[in-house]
Amino acid sequence: MFQGRIRELRRRMLQRSLDGLLVSSLPNVRYLTGFSGSNGLLVLTPRQATLLSDSRYAHQIGREVTVARALISRRDLIEEAAAALRNFRAAGFESQAITHAQFRVLRRALPGRALLATTDLVEEIALVKDRSEQALIARAASISDSVFKEVLGEIRPGVRELDVASEISWLTRRLGAEADAFEVIVASGSHAALPHARASARRIRSGEMVVLDFGAKVSGYSSDLTRTVAVHRAGRRLQNVYRAVQEAQELAISAAHAGMSARELDAVARRRLEKDGLGKYFIHSLGHGLGLRIHEAPKISPLSSETLRAGSVITIEPGVYIPGTGGVRIEDDVVLGAKGCRRLTQAPRELIFV
Repeated sequence: MFQGRIRELRRRMLQRSLDGLLVSSLPNVRYLTGFSGSNGLLVLTPRQATLLSDSRYAHQIGREVTVARALISRRDLIEEAAAALRNFRAAGFESQAITHAQFRVLRRALPGRALLATTDLVEEIALVKDRSEQALIARAASISDSVFKEVLGEIRPGVRELDVASEISWLTRRLGAEADAFEVIVASGSHAALPHARASARRIRSGEMVVLDFGAKVSGYSSDLTRTVAVHRAGRRLQNVYRAVQEAQELAISAAHAGMSARELDAVARRRLEKDGLGKYFIHSLGHGLGLRIHEAPKISPLSSETLRAGSVITIEPGVYIPGTGGVRIEDDVVLGAKGCRRLTQAPRELIFV
């Protein structure tokens, strides 16, 4: 698995006339080698892969990594990487995963060498998930489904958003995840009109909608699930909003397949919401890719120029956010195929009254 990924990356390096490549993004290092530590760089050349880290990870590398030579360094890893690249004419670096200060270290240590910025070299390979990756995301999705079912009993008037968020985090770990995939969102009432609201000390009230957005992480791979529930009751306006969002999501899931443009898929859901005059309240993209990062390519957006590929795992999450009133979002994770998609998250999508 890792050998195949490195082989493909070397092929892409050759296409770009790169003698060496410094991989500094930790998710990319993990994707290529299996190393899950918090300090590591991968130096890849045509004949060798060298994983640089510090003494804290010497034994961990031995357990996790079989495709790269380990180099445990006592000095700054960027300096060590520069030394490993000094005999190569043209070296690439990940432009989005290196600081200006680190680039200056490379520049000073490699005079006369071509240092070439690269973008998404590894990410383009990781765009399509193999069966093992899909299985890990599916396991994470199953945990999130179970968390949703169990946490419903904790949502009631007087309970703080923070209390529900804490329960979700605890359940996520108790049911088998290594961590939350991201900071849990619990947003009630008018607070739910903020798409990325942070759970607060606000107390949930009867008659409000509550947006729950959370995910589980399994072997580094994440799920991302959003459901919106009503506390005891909900006004007609919000129930109509919920129905429109639900239909928009169902239409998008039915339409999603490899080969269509990301922009086209976004438009499927957006048109449904515009039909009810809600388009102006749908203020984010329809979805994003999932993997070792919670947000990765492709971006399902009106501005995207990407074409969807078979094997990609994406979210489909239309939402409506009405200032002063509240919000509704429904999100599922799907695997794209040539003729459709397969839903990984299975939590109920009809409006639930708690």
